[in-house]
Amino acid sequence: MTWKEAWKRGAQSLQKAGVEEYDLDAWYLLEHVTGITKASYYMEPEHPMHDQEEREYLELIRKRSTRIPLQHLTGVQEFMGLEFHVNEHVLIPRQDTEILVETALEKLKEISSPVNLLDMCTGSGCILLSILYYMKNKKQITGTGVDVSDKALEVARENAKSLDLSVDFLQSDLFDKITDKYSMIVSNPPYIRSDVIKTLQEEVREHDPMLALDGMEDGLYFYRKIISESEKYLQADGYLIFEIGHDQGLDVSNMMKDAGFRDVLIKKDLAGLDRVVLGVYDTKR
Repeated sequence: MTWKEAWKRGAQSLQKAGVEEYDLDAWYLLEHVTGITKASYYMEPEHPMHDQEEREYLELIRKRSTRIPLQHLTGVQEFMGLEFHVNEHVLIPRQDTEILVETALEKLKEISSPVNLLDMCTGSGCILLSILYYMKNKKQITGTGVDVSDKALEVARENAKSLDLSVDFLQSDLFDKITDKYSMIVSNPPYIRSDVIKTLQEEVREHDPMLALDGMEDGLYFYRKIISESEKYLQADGYLIFEIGHDQGLDVSNMMKDAGFRDVLIKKDLAGLDRVVLGVYDTKR
């Protein structure tokens, strides 16, 4: 097959399988297998594929047709302009989560060095590592990523290595093994209600790790736990910053206020939906 024939055949197969972005996914898989760019494709769309490339491409198209996520097939996902390794053991980084990172970067400018940062439920490490990457050479900062899953932490460590960042990763059930105090705690915890998980896209409910999705009965279990325990681990005037579900802003912000946090704010994503809640630990309460 030529590049053009392969892309067309791949897109048709994915469309037939009900993949929403069939044309784009077929292109990304072609790009992944052959290493071509859009520029080289349009210069020579009739360029023939090698036999091995053709076999590999069609096999990836077959797998994507079974709703295995594109990122699990390519092994990477772009986030905050950086490339992160992902697999079935971690939640695939999503653009919405960039709001959390951008908020943390903004607030870090207000904190005097040195900064001690904790990422709770770190997964692939994309939140913590993005913050450290963009604060590099700007502020004295150390970071720790915590997750209950050893497999997730293996991915996070691989990402830290590829970005040449020095980070401590710790396997812990939330704060169980935490002993330090932090200038800022960030977290994108599991927040999907248990009864909603079965309604999610097949790529999510069948292939994202359940540990990273299930927020228990009302989706707020981990917010309660982290908020109630965080005061032991936050320095004076330290920040607690969460990603939230679009309908959880009021609940989570009220929890933080009830726990004595001040300057509690809800931030929206690009779609105008509630996406981040943050507050300051008030030692004077």
